[in-house]
Amino acid sequence: MTMQATLPNYDRSKLTAGIVHIGLGNFHRAHLAVYMDDLFAMGLNHDWAIIGAGVRAPDARMRAALQAQDYLSTVIELDPTGRSARRIGSMIDFLPVEPDNASLIAAMTRSEIRIVSLTVTEGGYFVDASGQFDASSPEIVADGANPTRPATAFGAIVAALTLRRAAGTQPFTVMSCDNLPGNGKVARDAVVGTARLSDPDLATWIDQNVAFPNAMVDRITPATGPRELAIAAEFGLGADPVPVTCEPFRQWVLEDTFPAGRPAWEKVGATFTAHVHAFETMKIRILNGGHALIAYPGGLKDIHFVHEAMADPLIYAFLDAVESREILPIVPPVPQQDLLAYKSLILQRFSNPDVADTERRLCLDGSNRQPKFIVPSIRDALAAGHQAKGLTLLSALWCRYCYGVTEAGEQIAPNDPNWDALQTRAHAARSTPAVWIGMEQVYGDLAQNADFVARFAEALDFVWTHGVDAALKRYIGH
Repeated sequence: MTMQATLPNYDRSKLTAGIVHIGLGNFHRAHLAVYMDDLFAMGLNHDWAIIGAGVRAPDARMRAALQAQDYLSTVIELDPTGRSARRIGSMIDFLPVEPDNASLIAAMTRSEIRIVSLTVTEGGYFVDASGQFDASSPEIVADGANPTRPATAFGAIVAALTLRRAAGTQPFTVMSCDNLPGNGKVARDAVVGTARLSDPDLATWIDQNVAFPNAMVDRITPATGPRELAIAAEFGLGADPVPVTCEPFRQWVLEDTFPAGRPAWEKVGATFTAHVHAFETMKIRILNGGHALIAYPGGLKDIHFVHEAMADPLIYAFLDAVESREILPIVPPVPQQDLLAYKSLILQRFSNPDVADTERRLCLDGSNRQPKFIVPSIRDALAAGHQAKGLTLLSALWCRYCYGVTEAGEQIAPNDPNWDALQTRAHAARSTPAVWIGMEQVYGDLAQNADFVARFAEALDFVWTHGVDAALKRYIGH
């Protein structure tokens, strides 16, 4: 029996645009797009529909897929008690993907566009090893030299703000929905830094007049593959090539800094607070850090799904122990939040078998994720006088993973933008472990901490000599 997907209960022909969103991946379509769909279903904010956009070649494939179904997205919630599907109607257009972003710039100059939002991934903000915007990135340098024909999202935003300023149109708010500490500040630095290359006066104007609210976003959305397509077919949606599956849980915490106005997101579950940084630190250290804690031991043990890793007694115990001993004690207090309860919720979410998130996805892009999700906890733990042995072991497991072979001898396919360099370094680290900690773009100056380097070397040698399980058992038993 075919189950039915819920369709929008509002007249989409009456929607008008208020948001341009750059980056139409799975997360956006299961997060911001859903919040907007909920508002529209309540009869609210019908002048805030989304225009989709992209700046990379793969975005053109997504545009073609969504355009063929009138820009509807399928979102399937994978609740262990029962799956449900809905067609999200909050996007009403998807701009052509062009090398010079002409259509995107034109759309963002329209006065009714009051928010430009972004999901361009953690690694898409051109941040250097110190966490600062890297104006020397070749793509940014090119946009600085050709400000009217930019190739990046930030160059396009600068071009649109240039035109709005000249026309006397109020600037839009730039809202990052990416999983980054201080994502509003990171977005501000990227836009202002890009503008400074071609027009320093404009850069100052943007810094003084454009809002960049910080936000914490959360929802697990696995990559779409054959399994997800089969689930969509169960709802009679077999023709949809890009359905999104996700867990039932979702969270959005943001600063209320929207001079040009905003939708009433608080009516559909969003939290507005001046303490976004506390919420995001909690989430990044406990959830994203937790993902890493189960990713690399699971990947080395050839475990495919996240819930299977959580069913492994040693991996589960390792996650729980590192969270309890090393991460929770250094996470600053969060208003009205119980950190132990939050940790318990994370363990429950990771264990959801219906989500079927993969270990490989969690292992992806460690060179960008480790310095954001793990290394800050190591630094804080060391500063507090702790040894951070579990987090150090995790670094050793990441290094061992980047060697490129599982414990069973299976080849690990490249799984990082910097895979070749990581693999070379991981091979060198087998005999000279300090080589790994010498990656300044990941570990900063931690290579100068002799005790940490020694503990890392001992952990990596133990993993190579005795294996993953023995290393986890040793830590858990401490």
